[in-house]
Amino acid sequence: MNFIWFILIGLLAGFLAGLFMRGKGFGFWINLLVGIIGAILGGMIFDWLGIVTKNFVGNLISAFVGAVVLLFILSLIKRR
Repeated sequence: MNFIWFILIGLLAGFLAGLFMRGKGFGFWINLLVGIIGAILGGMIFDWLGIVTKNFVGNLISAFVGAVVLLFILSLIKRR
């Protein structure tokens, strides 16, 4: 069940990150995929910073931050 929540939070984070990074997104489906990968990245970033998330909102914020960072990095690569 945790895996399903992880996927759902990643999808929601990817959608929100796509809205937040207007003009830097890669389309709806890619942004959702980036959200799932961003959830992993966000968890690692928060872990490195010593921030612990224990609820849905905290996990969503973590995934959102990871998705925004990943979209930003991908937009830098896309420019070249």
